[in-house]
Amino acid sequence: MAKERVNEVKTPSVLLALIPLFLLVIGLMWSVGNFGDEAASGANQLVLLLSGLVTLGLATLSGNNWQALENRLYPAMQILFKPVLILLMVGVLVGIWLLAGVIPLLIKLGLLVLSPKLFYAAACLLCAVVAISIGSSWTTAASIGIALVGIAKVFGLSVEITAGAVISGAYFGDKMSPLSDTTNLAPAVAEVDLFAHVKHMAWTGVPALLLSLFVFTVLGLQQSAAVDTTSLQNALLILEKNYQLSGWLLLPLIVLMTLAYKQVPAFPSLVFGAFVGAIVAVIFQPQLFQANSSALTQLWLVAIDGYEAKTGDSLLDELLSGGGAVGMLNTIWLIVSAIFFGCAMEISRFLSVLIKVVLKIVHGTASLIAVTVGTGVLANIVTCEQYLAILLPGRMYRQAYLERGLDTLNLSRALEDSATVTSPLVPWNTCGAFMAATLGVATLDYMAFSFFNLFMPLLSIAYGLVGFKMRLIQCSPDAA
Repeated sequence: MAKERVNEVKTPSVLLALIPLFLLVIGLMWSVGNFGDEAASGANQLVLLLSGLVTLGLATLSGNNWQALENRLYPAMQILFKPVLILLMVGVLVGIWLLAGVIPLLIKLGLLVLSPKLFYAAACLLCAVVAISIGSSWTTAASIGIALVGIAKVFGLSVEITAGAVISGAYFGDKMSPLSDTTNLAPAVAEVDLFAHVKHMAWTGVPALLLSLFVFTVLGLQQSAAVDTTSLQNALLILEKNYQLSGWLLLPLIVLMTLAYKQVPAFPSLVFGAFVGAIVAVIFQPQLFQANSSALTQLWLVAIDGYEAKTGDSLLDELLSGGGAVGMLNTIWLIVSAIFFGCAMEISRFLSVLIKVVLKIVHGTASLIAVTVGTGVLANIVTCEQYLAILLPGRMYRQAYLERGLDTLNLSRALEDSATVTSPLVPWNTCGAFMAATLGVATLDYMAFSFFNLFMPLLSIAYGLVGFKMRLIQCSPDAA
């Protein structure tokens, strides 16, 4: 019994629980203000680590045993292994696909088919279709998304708006696909049927996508400068000159999409996609391999450090260079630091205390939906991981929905409308860090153009305020 009491974690006061959060906000503001765009290269990581250490220190000073906190911390941090492995493998895959000509081919096809005026809307819609098919926003961004950002550079369009369009479409598809892990997690936490959850989400998801497509269309039509056809033709000629472009280069992409559709986990899917890409590189791009070194050695180096294009055109060289596992290490450092802080807040019960305080302001359906959405957004900021942002408020608020006669389908939808879609808008969240590293556009730069992700929480709160599509417990299964 004495040992059990030592291992118990005491509930902190609200004031104590607010200190690490206040420190984090002030520290990140100072970091961004002092280091600017370079803040994510180490300064933000140190702020997150310091805030996590302060959290554990305060928990210890308030009477908790350090060993007990450690025993809870390390198992909680296991959640970081999945995104870290995926990030490393994405770096490997991108480097090999650049060498194999997969991404150059996608860029060429996009230049030939996509209209600059409708490019942003088309990019959003294309990513939505792909993400629905495979159930993964990350895989969509790491394949089609990279190519679309490259096409935008050649067209002379905004890469920030393009990244916003990619993320908007990818997260709509991820949210509406029964193959998605978050789309399965949210109804599981709320204890509702998966397909009923997807149907209920359509009431917020589809209007948000349509609004986003409208805004992207308006932005595209406002493009004042026409595309320089000479530069476009020059880019196409350089691509043809440096790569052997054929339909066979789509094989790695097809393999990756098929595995994702078959619900093969992301990490082995990416491994196999990179492996097929390496075979394609050896067969179809022999001119890119140096004669004084074996193909295996060169593929190995590309997997480690990425691919460096040497087309003679500075824009295309920048566009067609990148990837490699090493290029993802800074992002991984950010994720590890963020997860450390989030888990420290959770295992010390600081986060649960803050959530309980928020629950006290709930007096009806509108405030309950607003609090759920707000908590999902806040949890993305504090825990730095969308899975925790779904799990924590889902567990905390489920009973509150039942007590008010609300079907927990409303809870599962509110969780997705907030925790899922706002995760890529937080620079130190695993999703925000992944999207910034993969698309090559800083989170704060694409945030304002991720219209779907911004519209979703607002629509969810608006539905709660007017009572639209708020399903009650006594409703029949076919009711809206």
